[in-house]
Amino acid sequence: MPDLSFCGLLKNRTAMAKLPIIIAPDPRLKITATLVDKVDNAVRKFMDDLLDTMYAAPGIGLAAPQVGVAKRILVIDLAQKDSPPAPLQIVNPELIWTSEEFESNEEGCLSLPDQYAEIKRPKSARIRYLDQQNVDRELEATGMLAACLQHEMDHLDGRLFVDHLSRLKRDMILRKLSKLDHSDGNDHHRTMSTV
Repeated sequence: MPDLSFCGLLKNRTAMAKLPIIIAPDPRLKITATLVDKVDNAVRKFMDDLLDTMYAAPGIGLAAPQVGVAKRILVIDLAQKDSPPAPLQIVNPELIWTSEEFESNEEGCLSLPDQYAEIKRPKSARIRYLDQQNVDRELEATGMLAACLQHEMDHLDGRLFVDHLSRLKRDMILRKLSKLDHSDGNDHHRTMSTV
């Protein structure tokens, strides 16, 4: 298993998954998420459920569209498996700067199980977002955090990491996933929900 699978790195957490993760190729993963009006108790509870789902999967990042919610919400935790959790709960992220220097990392995704590829992204990025208290914040990130932020923000715009690959490689991965048995409750006919 690759060391840097941005949504699939194993974590040693003991949470129960709360929400079903949508598996590609599902059209709900291609929808552009809408802005959240305000971070209130319902949004905070949803972010906690998103974190529990991410930890149980296990993963290091998860965006709302991956669980069928078309809102601009994502969570990330890059803490090492033997360290205490260090979650980031991010609402309405906006990319305000990226470095000119790029870096390639092997990425994976909870919505594309067991699929990995080298993806080239800006090495550093700065985002503006709302935190779990509805406070405007900025965050500058480099390396793995920058790549994970960009990966999760892609989900909010209906993009998957495979969309950064050649058409041939992307189609090969998506064909493989379409043949998987989704009897785990991943119903392709559900609609997106809101928080």
